[in-house]
Amino acid sequence: MDVIGISGSLRKESTNTKALNIALRFAREAGAAVRAVDLGQMAIPIYSEDIPAPPPDLLILQSVLLETDVILIASPEYNHSIPGGLKNVLDWLSVMDNPFDGKVTAIFGVSNGPFGTVRMQPQLRQVLANLGSIVLPKPQICIRNGNEAFTPSEELTDKNTENHLKTLVLKSLKLAEALKMPGIQI
Repeated sequence: MDVIGISGSLRKESTNTKALNIALRFAREAGAAVRAVDLGQMAIPIYSEDIPAPPPDLLILQSVLLETDVILIASPEYNHSIPGGLKNVLDWLSVMDNPFDGKVTAIFGVSNGPFGTVRMQPQLRQVLANLGSIVLPKPQICIRNGNEAFTPSEELTDKNTENHLKTLVLKSLKLAEALKMPGIQI
């Protein structure tokens, strides 16, 4: 299994990137080949139909996503919604050879407030479903009070949340494996 992780946060010390790294570790421990994508290091203009061709960084991302089995997305919530950088990437990819179509995707997120990312996740789930992605419905991981959610060694302080995140990752791998079985078409 090949797993790609995307953080919806562009911040260097992002709590979402910390959560993503934990999820990627769970995937690696389960035998998957893992890779993280840093949207903050990519040169991607705001989507416009007036731009004649996708930027090179986006073509690379598309290529990587087309070859993966599972996509893990950890994203914050900005103004109760999807962060602009992540939404922009999804908009670009939606008009290309869509790399999300038929892919197993798991979403989760961290915010500094008391609601975690509970308001953003349904919107992200809707966009990904429109792109043809198979988004796991649960467990739903909405990590709240992100500034207190991690130890100095970047582990989750709440072991119950950590177990739910591990379950989400393992269910994603299991579903992707099942979809590769002969005779299974989506």
